[in-house]
Parts: sequence; structure tokens; C-alpha cells
Amino acid sequence: MTDIEIARNTKLEKIVEIAKKVGIEEEELEQYGKYKAKISKEVYERLKDKPDGNMILVTAISPTSLGEGKTTVSIAIADALSKIGEKSILALREPSLGPVFGIKGGATGGGKVQVAPMEDINLHFTGDIHAITSANNLLSAMIDNHIFFGNKLGLEKVIWKRCVDLNDRQLRKVETGLSNEKNTKPRMDGFDITVASEVMAILCLATDLEDLKRRLGNILIGYGKNDKPIYAKDLKAEGAMTALLKDAFNPNMVQTLEKTPAIIHGGPFANIAHGCNSIVATKLALKLADYVVTEAGFGADLGAEKFLDIKCRKAQIQPSAVVLVATIKALKYHGGVEKEDILKQNIEGLEKGLSNLYHHYNNLSNKYGLPVVVALNKYNTDSQEEIEFMQKTLAEKNIKMELVEGWAKGGEGATSMAKKLVEVIEKSKNKNSLKYIYELNDSIETKIKKISREIYGAKDVEYTAEAKAEIERIKELGYGDFPVCIAKTQYSISDDMNNLEAKGDYNIHIKEIILKTGAEFIVAIAGNILTMPGLPKVPAAEGVDVNKKGEIEGIF
Repeated sequence: MTDIEIARNTKLEKIVEIAKKVGIEEEELEQYGKYKAKISKEVYERLKDKPDGNMILVTAISPTSLGEGKTTVSIAIADALSKIGEKSILALREPSLGPVFGIKGGATGGGKVQVAPMEDINLHFTGDIHAITSANNLLSAMIDNHIFFGNKLGLEKVIWKRCVDLNDRQLRKVETGLSNEKNTKPRMDGFDITVASEVMAILCLATDLEDLKRRLGNILIGYGKNDKPIYAKDLKAEGAMTALLKDAFNPNMVQTLEKTPAIIHGGPFANIAHGCNSIVATKLALKLADYVVTEAGFGADLGAEKFLDIKCRKAQIQPSAVVLVATIKALKYHGGVEKEDILKQNIEGLEKGLSNLYHHYNNLSNKYGLPVVVALNKYNTDSQEEIEFMQKTLAEKNIKMELVEGWAKGGEGATSMAKKLVEVIEKSKNKNSLKYIYELNDSIETKIKKISREIYGAKDVEYTAEAKAEIERIKELGYGDFPVCIAKTQYSISDDMNNLEAKGDYNIHIKEIILKTGAEFIVAIAGNILTMPGLPKVPAAEGVDVNKKGEIEGIF
């Protein structure tokens, strides 16, 4: 059966019953049908003095184009913790329509470990991403309306882009303002995908509605004479934007196929944004359960780095343990095995690819100081010899590894991992071991260099003249203490997607610097990375349909 058929053939519990498992009452929910709901802010207020549970961060080695199953493993672990008698909850990101209709497909897990209702979550869900798109584009409309009616603020350079939650490469560069109406001047512009919008980052990093409004008002929209910065609050846009986001700001509750509660909220990509679900969702989850399983996007060089250096620092939280997801196919891919051959047994390629795993493991364990367990996410194409090779090789290096078979067996396929995590967390309890890669008072260049050298293993950093000039402007504006969010390919530890094995001495190439004054971080774009992805030659959208029963088919 396909993932969508498995999900459809599983009887779900009403969301009010799921919520009761973690102490949320019906009147504290705003229901969107029978199986999904938003959680009111009063729940956190009621529980704010309760001690936090343990947070388990799920990250991964560098992935292949289809991903390595972080969400599948996260769901399997949460279900497994529940199976062994622990009170667990998931805290995940919302899927973007870009990958759903693109190459990667949905982001609700797979096989017997899924969050549900999967079609709803993968498509419109509770409308959060639509609200973010609307808030983003309202600001764009207000900017151009202000210019049309005389431009009192003296905007000379607009840097704010519109957005849409689809992969549409045609919108990367567009010319706007061609109507020839009064005061309307043509300009080169472009669209970002919604999950790369600063509004998405703000929603995920804001601590409450007042903080959300403050950050929205602080969005830098452009510059006037003498490079004077102009902000969204100068247009009085933050109130209306907050109104559009008021409901979206509340976390969403759903369930796994095994009835484990799941909070799904916010969804920035990790290769072009900061890759973590919302702070309000994670902090709420920590009050609701003893074990919170959360994930960060793409490999540990991207999602985990931003989760730890940006999100954890801002929220003053830290993982009790980290799960590093690996697959045999991805290890062979990063060991130089051709893509068409990675499902064939190849111990030599597997051994070479382990350097990728060791790199991420060393960063998490030694650079950040966190306890790490490797999850080998089993595929039915993995040979027993390859699995045994992994078990033996990692054991010789004193790296803890557990085989996870959640896709085929559900939570039962991850009980050994769940027990191992409980054991590891108990041993390291009350140790505030998290170390950051850089300090906020480091210079912008130092922050980028520390990430590039310590996390990516690069020799040095190279900047374009434009990037250097923008760094100087940011310093002059007084934002040099912001953390750094590097936008980089997910396919290699380096910034070259074709250097899969991260061979030789390489530098990180920063071609653009973007100041995000609302999100309160600085984006450094490395290599050939785009904030508006494109569809593949055969997009997943071609296989999505609605059958005669009115049921959606083809989402995977």
C-alpha cells in the first residue's frame, strides 16, 4: 500500500481525545474538523511554571535528493517512547507545497509511521502558510501603494520581495510596475518561496503576539537617501500583518497513526532559511510531555547548526540528546557510488561514505558537546552484510547506533532506539553541555568563518565585493551582533553540491549578505543557492489527483 492508503486505512482518534493525553482540555482547542486543532495560548500560560521535559533533536547526515527519513524516524521514536511507557510528543515543521508538488514529496513520514490526516497536513492544513504568504504580500502591496501616492518616506531602493508557496523558477526575477500610472516606476524584483520569507522566520522565532508585532514592524523594506533604512513600521504595516497571523501563531495539534500527540507548526527550509519549527510550539511541547521529539531540516551542517546556534540560543533551551539519522544509500552516495548504483551492495563505497557521518557526529558530539545516537534508517534494499558492517564499524569507534525500522514496523521498529535514548538522557541529566560555535559579539566575518571552518570543514571564506559592502553597511546600522544563518546546498558539507565527498581543501564562497531585521539574523548566501526553487523535469504534481470518491491520491 502507498503511504496515503496506509494513512487512510488507519482509524484516527478525535483530536480532543489526543489532546487529553497531554493534559489539554477541549475548551483550550480551536478545532479544524475532527482530527486537527489549534492550541490556545492559555495552555502555555497555565503550564509555564511546570518543569520542562527532555528534548530529543533529530538531524541527519548530508541527504540525497529524496531525503533520508528524519521525519519518519522522529515519528517512529515518539511512537516507540509511548510504547515503552513514556509520555511523549512530537514537535515538527509544517510541509511546504514546493516539495509536495516537486521532487521530495510530502513531509508527514511514511509507511507505518506518519502524522495524520496526511493529505490535510501536506496541503492547506490550518492555513498557516497561506497566512504568512498574505502577510508578506500585504507588506509588498503597502510599499508600492506608498510609492504610488507620493513616496513620502523617500524610498529609493526596495529590497522586500513577494512570495508564493510553490516552486516557480519563472518568478526568481521579474519586472514590476509596468502600468505607466503616476509615480509607478518599473523595477527589477523577484519572488521567494514562502518558507524562505522573513515572515516565516519571524513567526517561528517570536515568543508571543507582542514580540511578533514588534519583529514585523522591524522588517527592513528598503533604503532612502544616504542609505537611510526604512522599516515596515514606517508604513504602519505591522498591525495588519499581525492580524493576518494571529491565528497562524497558535500551534497545531494532530496525531500519529499510533495516536501519539503531535504539534506541527512553522516550516522554514534549512538550506535557505533556519530550518526549525516555532519556538512557541517547542516550548509548549516541553511543558506537555516528558520527551519531546523534534527535528531540524536537512543535514546537521544546516538544520542542526541553526537549531543550536540560533533557535536554542534565542529560546534558552537545549537538547537532552541528538539522533543522527543515516541511511546506507546516502552513505554510499557520499562515498562516490553513482546514483543509479546506490541501491546495490557496495561495502567499499559504504566505508568511504562513513566520513560524512563521522564529520556530522564529531560536530554534534565534540563541537556542541551533546550526547549523540546514530539511527540507521533501514530500507528494504539494505543487505544484512551492509547493516552488520555498519554495526561493527561504529561499535569499534564507540559510536552508539540503533537500527530503526519504523517505516515497516511502526513504533515497534524503534523501541531499541527509544530505550537507548532514555538511558543516554538519564546518564547525562542536568548537564548543561551545549556549546555554541560562535558568540554573538563576534564580528560577522568571524561568525561566518567559525561556522565554515568548524562545521563545514572549510579552509577559508571568500566574499564578493557586494557581500563585503553589505557587511560594512550592517555594522554601520548597528546589527553586527545578530546570529548568522548561512544558506547553502544540502547535498554536500561544502558549498558545492557536486563535491559530494567534500574532497580536498575548499573555501566557502559568500556571494550575498541579506539583513533580516525582523527575524534578527543575517543571511549569508553561499555558493549557488536560490531562495526560489524550481520543479524537477517530472514534478510530483503530475501524479496527484482526486479519484471518483473525492479522495486525494498521489501524495507521497
